[in-house]
Amino acid sequence: MREKAAKRFGRNLFMARRRAGYSQEELAALCSLHRTEIGLVENGRRLPRVDTLVKLVSALEVKADDLLRGIEWALPTPSRPGSFCVAVPA
Repeated sequence: MREKAAKRFGRNLFMARRRAGYSQEELAALCSLHRTEIGLVENGRRLPRVDTLVKLVSALEVKADDLLRGIEWALPTPSRPGSFCVAVPA
C-alpha cells in the first residue's frame, strides 16, 4: 500500500505544481531540492520526508491536505499490520 500512497502523493504534487505554473526545476530551486527529487516524488517512487513536505506546501502555497488528499493511515489489526490506504477519489 505504501506504493499506492506514493503514487497518489505524486499525482497530487504534479497537479499542484502545474496549477502553480512551475517546472520541476523551478519548484526544486524554490524548495532547495534537486530536480530529480521532485521527479522521483511525482512519479510515485518516493514519499517525501516531513521537512520536504513543508518546503513543498510553502513553495506551492497549498495546504498539506492538498498534497495528502486520498491518503489515509489504516490502524493495525491482528490480520493487517498498520499501512497506508489510498482512498478512492469521489
